[in-house]
Amino acid sequence: MLGTTVCLTGLIVAAGAQEAFLTTTGNSARPQCTKAAASPSYYFQPFSYTLNATVRPTPVPSSELVLPPSDYFVPEDCYDFPDGFVFGVAGSAAQIEGAVALEGRSPSLLEKLVPDSEPKDYITNENYFLYKQDIERMAAMGVEYYSFTIPWTRILPFVLPGTPVNKQAIDHYDDLIDTVLKAGMQPIVTMLHFDSPLMFIASDNMTRHPDIGYNNAGYQNSTFVDAFVNYGKILLAHYAEKVPIWITFNEPLLYAFNFQGVDNVVHAHAEMYHFYHDILKGTGRMGIKFNDNFGVPKNPHNASHVEAANRFQEMQLGFFANPIFLGKQYPESVLKTMPGARPLNHTELEYINGTSDFFGIDPYTATVVSPADEGIEACAGNHSASNSLFPFCVNQETKNTFGWNIGYRSVSYVYITPTYFREYLFYLWNTFKTPVFVSEFGFPVYGEADKELSDQLFDSPRSVYYASFMQEILKSIYEDGVHVMGALAWSFMDNWEFGDYSAQFGIQKVNRTTQQRYYKKSFFDLVDFVKTRQRSH
Repeated sequence: MLGTTVCLTGLIVAAGAQEAFLTTTGNSARPQCTKAAASPSYYFQPFSYTLNATVRPTPVPSSELVLPPSDYFVPEDCYDFPDGFVFGVAGSAAQIEGAVALEGRSPSLLEKLVPDSEPKDYITNENYFLYKQDIERMAAMGVEYYSFTIPWTRILPFVLPGTPVNKQAIDHYDDLIDTVLKAGMQPIVTMLHFDSPLMFIASDNMTRHPDIGYNNAGYQNSTFVDAFVNYGKILLAHYAEKVPIWITFNEPLLYAFNFQGVDNVVHAHAEMYHFYHDILKGTGRMGIKFNDNFGVPKNPHNASHVEAANRFQEMQLGFFANPIFLGKQYPESVLKTMPGARPLNHTELEYINGTSDFFGIDPYTATVVSPADEGIEACAGNHSASNSLFPFCVNQETKNTFGWNIGYRSVSYVYITPTYFREYLFYLWNTFKTPVFVSEFGFPVYGEADKELSDQLFDSPRSVYYASFMQEILKSIYEDGVHVMGALAWSFMDNWEFGDYSAQFGIQKVNRTTQQRYYKKSFFDLVDFVKTRQRSH
């Protein structure tokens, strides 16, 4: 543990974060707190678990590691990945863990967000009890980094500063991290991946139309910043020495809800960064990662299309990235468009500037952009819920100016767009001057969930996606001079996609009845692509 620790009876004070350990045996009285103005309802449909204890891992049979047939067309290049390139796979707790009502976890936004008619996050892949076996399977394939998330609602069931810490959760993730290290891999930890504690969201805000993003994660709550920083300090106090890479927020724009939500995320992230590097003297890397399907002008020779694409990028990235990476003000387009927007003052800009060691991006695909039909300014002045283009005020599509799709389509929003991807890496590096970390990328093959098992495992379109994107990373590094820190494949197995199991991003198949995992061809192809291009080979 980092920092000075004073052990008292049932109380630990560490690195500026107060902790009172709470075990989940017996009934503990809930701490008294101010009653919320509108208390959310905690009703969950009846369900049952198949597991209630960690499963002992077994070695992966050699029969599962037999190489699949190779593709006829394979990338040919003469580039190797530079030393220190971070190669790994990723997953998130809400999408794989299950066990949502076990071992002290309290409700998160995601239990209420998904309608009762759709699959919930109650069980998913039961990784909470199968993590040792899942780590064994990743290590057997040669994975070097495993990126996962730690749920706030497990560590702090009552969420707020001064409330008890769940010792079972602390011990669980301590063992998970140790298991990753013992398997010869390195852990990457994300602090918040959409699964905000439900208490931050008043019941009326579950249905209100957001000013920005798609959902309400409660970031705009007046207590959010202090509560998140307290939670993050607890994670760092326990795990900072074992984890070399930290991510504060996953894709915060999607759940930001309004201007205040984004502003709170920017400030909370900066506080965590300063605590990690200035107070704990952490020697690893800490950053933040964003969603953004690169906005490219539909007609690059049309100035209004270029302006629309620039606006799209400002609203998607500049909102966060201007102050964090450049020490610059929120974009003018944001300040003029977003209700309640306010500029950062000089002191804030100085404090926030440079608070990320890498630029995390989840660049799954690209978006073709053109101006709103009524014009950007007219659209930006219409804040009503009926204005579907607000606040971006641009048309977003997946066909180019000649009517062709931008790439081969998946079952969801992802298209195979390696050329745009390379352009995007160049844009990020030259705009924000920070090493680019491809923190998620992946491809849900069209109709895969409806295929026979053998056909699901022979997932050539996914192999093409990964090979083409990885080859463009190499070109970006050597031909464009871009500093690409690494790349993480999403996801290391099929998971719960927020009410959906048909959009399968995984490089492993999961049997939803037995929880058995199966390697897909793309897993072998991706590992082979990387391993044959590492300088040690």
